[in-house]
Amino acid sequence: MELDVSTAEERCSTLVYRVERPVFDEGYISSRLLHRKERTPKTAKQRVAEHFRCSSERAKSVVLGLLPILTWLPSYPVKEYLFGDVVSGLSTGVMQLPQGLAYAMLAAVPPVTGLYSSFYPVVLYTLFGTSRHISIGTFAVISLMIGGVVVREVPDSMFPLNGTNITEQVISRDAKRVEVAVVLTTLVGIIQLVLGFLRFGFVAIYLSEPLVRGFTTAAAVHVFVSQLKYLLGVKTQRFSGLLSVVYSVIAVCRKITDTNVATLIVGLVCIVFLYGVKVVNERFKNKLPIPIPGEIIVVIVSTGVSYGLSLFENYSVAVVGEIPTGLLAPKLPDFSILPNLLTDAIAIAIVGFSIGISLAKIFALKYGYSVDGNQELIALGLCNFISSFFHTFAVTCSMSRSLVQESTGGKTQIAGFLASLLVLLVIVAIGFVFQPLPQTVLAAVIMVNLLGMFKQVRDIPALWKTSKIELAVWVVSFVASVLLGLDYGLLVAMAFAIVTVIYRTQRPKSVVLGHVPDTGLYCDIDEYEEATECSGIKIFQLNSSIYFANSELYVSTLKEKTGVDPTRLLAERKEQQKQMKKQRGTGQSSGQTRDAVAKLDMELGVTHELLETQKQEVTQKNGQLEEMEEEEALNPQLLCSTHSIILDFTPVNFIDSVGAKAIKAVIKEFAVINVKIVIAGCSRTLLSELNTMQFFSGAATPDLIFPTIHDAVLHCQQREALLNCPANQ
Repeated sequence: MELDVSTAEERCSTLVYRVERPVFDEGYISSRLLHRKERTPKTAKQRVAEHFRCSSERAKSVVLGLLPILTWLPSYPVKEYLFGDVVSGLSTGVMQLPQGLAYAMLAAVPPVTGLYSSFYPVVLYTLFGTSRHISIGTFAVISLMIGGVVVREVPDSMFPLNGTNITEQVISRDAKRVEVAVVLTTLVGIIQLVLGFLRFGFVAIYLSEPLVRGFTTAAAVHVFVSQLKYLLGVKTQRFSGLLSVVYSVIAVCRKITDTNVATLIVGLVCIVFLYGVKVVNERFKNKLPIPIPGEIIVVIVSTGVSYGLSLFENYSVAVVGEIPTGLLAPKLPDFSILPNLLTDAIAIAIVGFSIGISLAKIFALKYGYSVDGNQELIALGLCNFISSFFHTFAVTCSMSRSLVQESTGGKTQIAGFLASLLVLLVIVAIGFVFQPLPQTVLAAVIMVNLLGMFKQVRDIPALWKTSKIELAVWVVSFVASVLLGLDYGLLVAMAFAIVTVIYRTQRPKSVVLGHVPDTGLYCDIDEYEEATECSGIKIFQLNSSIYFANSELYVSTLKEKTGVDPTRLLAERKEQQKQMKKQRGTGQSSGQTRDAVAKLDMELGVTHELLETQKQEVTQKNGQLEEMEEEEALNPQLLCSTHSIILDFTPVNFIDSVGAKAIKAVIKEFAVINVKIVIAGCSRTLLSELNTMQFFSGAATPDLIFPTIHDAVLHCQQREALLNCPANQ
């Protein structure tokens, strides 16, 4: 190989390389050109011993892997990072307080449970998490999924609010719902831990971005509808399961005449104010040192107004109510209801992890560090499992808080830890201050925070232009999750996404390639004017691997695109033989017969050249020479101008035994009509698989495999030239 670059000017111009070598096939490559390195396979005992080998370095690696904080905390640059982390922690903390209270309503548990869930998991993630920027805690989608399970297991009908013991019934109902949420959180944590230790961090790839965005948009619809009754100040039953959104809307509409005007006014004012603050923060984010904490302002002001005007006593505005001061002692969950929650726990565990890892990867890519998907699973699992003993519900990262934590200068999880300390201060000291807080204010906080999710509807026109299949995944995920509920909707969306993958393997693009003169490149002849077919050679490419589900498709598409079908050609041959026998019976000459063959071929649309045979003097008896001429005219090779077909295996990543058998059958089938099948562009991994499946036997030999399409073309051209050489005829 010679590189034609000799001067500085030429280096700036187009580089040229020249290669002169013989045509290689796999037989030559494997026997002479490449030699495998000698490796002694390890025994099972050696592999087990190596896996469980213990050394100081290995122990250190394991500890640092489980506690990522030890990799960065000892070298924490205080002067550079501390101020930004403090500002970010305070900003995130004042946002976490109202969201913790609000999302507890979504989870159908008392508000203080949301505060607990905003403290314990955040501290644990600081120790075990690998992302430096995401904000762990309550999140609307997960809270709503938990709320659906809690209400299903502990419906309002179990604790009818009649008579004089309404307060006791509410306390009993809430306590039972907290038990269900805690057990569910424990199970979610166990599932995430098991998946993490089994290195199943890759499961998130099965939740594609269109699926997740369609699902979260549907969750936003559920959340919005669930908050309408708090905004209007009406009391309705909480629904879960199939068509719960429809039933909830109908229930609110039936009670709309009972709307509490004071509640509605307070809620609408808060919505307008919060929306205005979001617009200002977005428009002036480059000029504001930190975002305006609209949520904490609304919570503090509305709490003061509610206390000063006695909104609960004078106007029947529903308020948060009692918030216990201090932390509760740890308690073992009640595992008696565990079997009923398994399916829901799996869905929550996967959704929570997929949301967390997707956001963590975005920040890691932006700031140039890496996150470990398996360790993130373990971290989330520990956050949920350990925290569940302290009366919390399942958490994941919050999109809105994570963006605030990053945009306000947060560099590490020290910011998240400081935010949790602010929540702790409220829990142990001043939680009682928020008892007069109107529930409609929390509903307003939730609704405004849904704006980002509702904006995901803009994906639809973008996906329409780029990928109809991904658009279908988005729409199915959204519709199924809205109508069937988030649990069944997620399952339907995942199943549909897998079906689209199967569909793509069943509908891959197939092309016939042609040579671009003087380049050695081969491109689609239907798309590029410069690409021209090599005479007598068809180069077929299907952009898919070959396995049991599409092997028949591969063979049928090959015959369709190349125009060569051995079954059809042999059927034509038999039909022509019948016609010739009839013609011989009527005394027609061989010349007339050949004219009939040519005419029949033209009617069938088969393109070929009718080869002229030299006239010979007939001295043989019984018409033997005449029969030989007829056989020559009926040779199936003369019915087709193609003598070689090259299968381009460049896009083929894998092939199973069914696919290998299909390719061997194709080689044999086309050999009957003297069309040679060769394979080009096979990777070494694919060749190893073919060797393992004993592909190279019988009609399939290593001599049919070529490293490049150009090698295969040159071989086929030389072979045909030798066959047509007068010396060989």
